[in-house]
Amino acid sequence: MGFLVTILAVVVVVHCYLWWRLVRPATRPGSVPRRVLTWGLVLLVFLLPLRTIGGQVFGMSFERVIAWPGYMWLAIMFYLVVFTVALEIPRAIALWLARRSEKSPGPVESREPVDSGDPVLGSPLAPGPSTGSGTSGASTISTAPPISAGPETSRVDRRVFIARTAATVAGVGALATVGYGMRTAMGDPVIERIPVRLPKLDPRMSGLRIAVVSDIHIGPLTGKGHTERIVRMVNGLQADMVTIVGDLVDGTVAELGQLAAPLRHLESRYGAYFVTGNHEYYTSQGPQEWIEELNSLGVRSLRNERVEIAHAGAVLDLAGVNDLYGTPSGDGPDLEKALGGRDAARPVVLLAHQPVQVRQAAGYGVDLQLSGHTHGGQMAPFNLAVPLQQPVVAGLDTVDGTQIYVTRGAGYWGPPVRVGAPPEITLIELRA
Repeated sequence: MGFLVTILAVVVVVHCYLWWRLVRPATRPGSVPRRVLTWGLVLLVFLLPLRTIGGQVFGMSFERVIAWPGYMWLAIMFYLVVFTVALEIPRAIALWLARRSEKSPGPVESREPVDSGDPVLGSPLAPGPSTGSGTSGASTISTAPPISAGPETSRVDRRVFIARTAATVAGVGALATVGYGMRTAMGDPVIERIPVRLPKLDPRMSGLRIAVVSDIHIGPLTGKGHTERIVRMVNGLQADMVTIVGDLVDGTVAELGQLAAPLRHLESRYGAYFVTGNHEYYTSQGPQEWIEELNSLGVRSLRNERVEIAHAGAVLDLAGVNDLYGTPSGDGPDLEKALGGRDAARPVVLLAHQPVQVRQAAGYGVDLQLSGHTHGGQMAPFNLAVPLQQPVVAGLDTVDGTQIYVTRGAGYWGPPVRVGAPPEITLIELRA
């Protein structure tokens, strides 16, 4: 409950900021556009909590209806904030220049008569109209100065123009970015082929191929085709083994079992393996029902355990640990159970959903850890915040002497939007 209250508070603050920066300065007080935009933002504040609470109360069918508008607004809202913040300095400069031009004295209109050599109507030399005495007098035709907006009106108009320009740029930029991100997220994952050298690897095992897929996130926004495409692409890699590194689902077996069914068609020489991610612990029934479901589909779950992979007369250990989010329920990671007592002379590859687990894994002499969780940031500039929690955002790296590869994941969580982090399926090729 505390987490939901915090999220709601953040959402309210963000909407207030958007109103303060995009609506208030760009509309007139009491105008129809201001009233419409204000009430629109008020309603949108409740869209995201409605998706979360409504899904829990009314189930997946309701969540599917509300998820699209809820998540799409979340993405648009995020990039509206990004563009609005980025425009703060240009906006301030534009307003400063506008104020400076208002204080500068404008050109003074000359009021001296212009002598062109000929009498001109209205000039001192022009004959006046006939008077009752028959004498010529000064012109009685007067020219009033044109009516123009005063300095206060000019100042307001300039500020409104600057505000509307900034709001337009932010709006167009946010919509264009989200559109690009949707096309990326819902397109085919990128195939990343990564060679990894392991000093302990028996030369006879050199060339062993491991398909890595993570963060598939089967859920209210995905269909069966999402899973089928991933299975088809993984099978096309002709890997020696397939690893699913957590966050497979966002719901129960009853809600999503049919969408996960294509996983039974995964093909590899030495089998398919799975470890839990944090989202498996978010489901109302917990991860155990999915572990049983995956076993029926031919995907083995590694629950703080390891298996021997024999290839060309050599052996390596493939280990897997539960996700950190299982700790409160007594189902967390146990590296001692997974790695204790093994033959330290042969290499070990560890499946662990979160990259941060590599620090503990390094103490057990793990040669390579395969992880997901980060989505590569999913929507830039989120990737800049990931290092606050995880040691690696994406790709191959070394932490405390242990190599780690972090995949960007094959799906998406929340908005079906990926910016700067396209979906990925990885083929790791081990080399001696």
